[in-house]
Amino acid sequence: MRFNSGNRHSRGSGLRIGPGSISPFVKIMLIANAAVFLLQQLAGVRFTLLLSLSPDLFYEQFPNYIYQVFTYMFLHGGIWHLVFNMFMLWMFGTEIEYTWGSKTFARFYLLCGITGGVLPLVTHSIFSTGSGYILGASGAIYGVLIAYWLMFPERMLYLYFLFPVKVKYAIPGLMLLGLLFGGAGVAHAAHLGGALFALAYLKLDWHLFSFGKRIRNLHYKRQTTKLNRRRQQAEDIMNRVDSILDKINEVGIENISKADRKFLEDASSELSQKKDKQKR
Repeated sequence: MRFNSGNRHSRGSGLRIGPGSISPFVKIMLIANAAVFLLQQLAGVRFTLLLSLSPDLFYEQFPNYIYQVFTYMFLHGGIWHLVFNMFMLWMFGTEIEYTWGSKTFARFYLLCGITGGVLPLVTHSIFSTGSGYILGASGAIYGVLIAYWLMFPERMLYLYFLFPVKVKYAIPGLMLLGLLFGGAGVAHAAHLGGALFALAYLKLDWHLFSFGKRIRNLHYKRQTTKLNRRRQQAEDIMNRVDSILDKINEVGIENISKADRKFLEDASSELSQKKDKQKR
């Protein structure tokens, strides 16, 4: 694939292969995935089975294997599986990371991978499908493809260095080819999980990692509302106290009502308690 873009992080202009320099998080992922693949070759099958996602093990021995929803995305079934996924991450993830920032892109990528693992678990529990082992970064990569598709739809890709196709057509086409010719051993549910999360994140503005921030904002709004209510109550009390004091000046304290006297006593008592608390 080859594309023409205005990426300010790459050298030169015009047509070129790839997005240019490797962004920080993409570089970390390339190294991490390559290192884990090397460990797979050295440690043998047991290492791969332990870290790849097994729906059967996940449910049969829950929560012992819950970590597999995360670790599966760093393993690959062969050298070409690894090379293709990392090539796609470099090609499409680099510019997204430079646009969003490394922290935001890292969260997005990892959440796409995790949801790519969650959806096969859901389909397995409902339809009893996917009893084998799932491994690979494809769920996260599909999320990256969706993000690129939504961000740069008019960008031109040169498929196989020959065929110019706009991103808005090329990426759905690549996904369709993967679905049709991926073979029976491909975890399509993982691809779909990553893609759906990316759509929700970007199109519906559903930022899961900002959920805590939204909770804090809601708490802040509630605290502010309570504070404003208390201030209004205090203002109402002081207004009534002023009114009663004006009445005392006019007719004398012996001529005000019992209700007014009690209100003054209660207000005085509450004010004294607040002063005591402040001293403590």
